[in-house]
Amino acid sequence: MANLGQPKNTIEIIQKYQFVFSKKYGQNFLIDTHVLDKIIAAASITDQDCVLEIGPGIGTMTQCLAEHAKTVIAVEIDRALIPILEDTLGGYPNVTVIHGDILKTDVCALTKQYNAGNPIKVVANLPYYITTPIIMGLFDNHVPLESLTVMVQKEVANRMQAAPGTKDYGALSLAVQYYATPYLVANVPPNCFMPRPRVGSAVIRLTRHTEPPVQVADEKLLFQLIRASFHERRKLLSNGLYNSPELSFTKEEILQAYNIAGLPEKVRGETLSLEQFAALSNAFVLN
Repeated sequence: MANLGQPKNTIEIIQKYQFVFSKKYGQNFLIDTHVLDKIIAAASITDQDCVLEIGPGIGTMTQCLAEHAKTVIAVEIDRALIPILEDTLGGYPNVTVIHGDILKTDVCALTKQYNAGNPIKVVANLPYYITTPIIMGLFDNHVPLESLTVMVQKEVANRMQAAPGTKDYGALSLAVQYYATPYLVANVPPNCFMPRPRVGSAVIRLTRHTEPPVQVADEKLLFQLIRASFHERRKLLSNGLYNSPELSFTKEEILQAYNIAGLPEKVRGETLSLEQFAALSNAFVLN
């Protein structure tokens, strides 16, 4: 089978099937073998691994994954790509292609079916418009994961690994770091894709924590507090918490929780670490 990481082979497949790129699905196919090699290496794929690929496109990365992994499950939303994938992946008996929307797919059921419920590795060139819902959906639904190695918009990768007090730090930083350790693998310029995206991209690996780095009595409350604190980013944290539609604390209860957590009255959410948010969350439960 022709190496789809080579631009001329990608063009041949696209012309053969008269494929039209969909803006709706945010399709940008990778056409750089060096980047593919970096992704496979960063994901540490072995012949013992079950890999979930989200959005395989024409099967460029799927072919590479199939050559290294025990099993590959590729979930593709665009029906027009299914016959192409049957062609490009026909020589790989360890690949299963599923036509479906990953946001509506029971990934936990797939792990049971294809990997006896053991942790899987996720590898994907994610559509940029739904990157966060996909990643957080996997984490929030407690899918058994070992790691996610994904191509995302560069600014999103920066947000995932940002530290407190920096301009990129926000709710996504805290949510990702609660579940995983982020590691920036490589920046990827637009000319590595067809068609070229208007933004820079990055490969980031998220290694799932076996246990969260902080212990909280109420995980749901923790994330409500985080969302509320960044809803009005430049304002005092107390205002964000008081005005949040998700929370119903009085100003007195907020200040009381501050005292228990050891936070100053005029603190802003963007300066708090995950550990401080956890302390505040637990303070509200104790309060």
